[in-house]
Amino acid sequence: MKDEEVLALLERLERDAPPPDGVLTYGHEPQQFGHLRLPKAETAGPGPYPLVIVIHGGYWRARYDLGYLGAACGALARAGLATWNIEYRRIGDPGGDWPGVFEDVAAAADFVRTLAQPYPLDLTHVITLGHSSGGHLALWLAARSRLPEHSPLWQPDPLPLAGAIAIAGVLDLRRAWELRLSDNATGLLLGGTPGEFPERYDTASPYEALPLGVRQVLLHGDADTNVPLELSKRYAERARARADDITFETLPGSGHFEPVNPATAEWRAVERWALALSGR
Repeated sequence: MKDEEVLALLERLERDAPPPDGVLTYGHEPQQFGHLRLPKAETAGPGPYPLVIVIHGGYWRARYDLGYLGAACGALARAGLATWNIEYRRIGDPGGDWPGVFEDVAAAADFVRTLAQPYPLDLTHVITLGHSSGGHLALWLAARSRLPEHSPLWQPDPLPLAGAIAIAGVLDLRRAWELRLSDNATGLLLGGTPGEFPERYDTASPYEALPLGVRQVLLHGDADTNVPLELSKRYAERARARADDITFETLPGSGHFEPVNPATAEWRAVERWALALSGR
């Protein structure tokens, strides 16, 4: 897709999104909020509901926000899953690089425990689902429990996850830097090269953290020109070699955005796996 076509699609997906049931803040920065959507009790029952933590992409840049995944969140809610579509500081925002991006998504995930007090959420069936660089963050959240205590991002009790789904995920940050993806967004995110900051790349890349010990699903279109299919393939091969529980599904003929558009055939694979991992 051309840039103007992408922007038109993202705007349409945002317009098609049902309004959230709550817009809630998990911190004090303007970007530290999320949209909570719940299934309708008359069709899904009273709950508690499995929860999907949804993380948008855009190569970690402030130009893109959570709005375009609102339609996908609405579709998941209609299928019986609650969604927590999170915003976070990105490149271009104050603090929107290392380590702010990671601090924010971790705080947003752990805030689910607070959300479960007034809302009917099942904390035993929480999964992450991310698109593009959001796919990287979805799997990074699944890897958080493996961080060493000396890491600046270590937390003593991260929210347990039942699974993680990456759609066209940027899962290997060293390889992304080698390919200079999106004008070397990885270097901007982590402040420099793998040679300059090896520990940051180790800490931030799900590829380096394998095995995660969490059920993982990778979905990736073989016509994706934004994030190379190679990244998911390499990740899946390494995960299997390390005995992780992973499924890698190639979406034939799909580009980068079809899997997050509920009007497409590719979306059915996303919804199917979200239901399966959340135990619905």
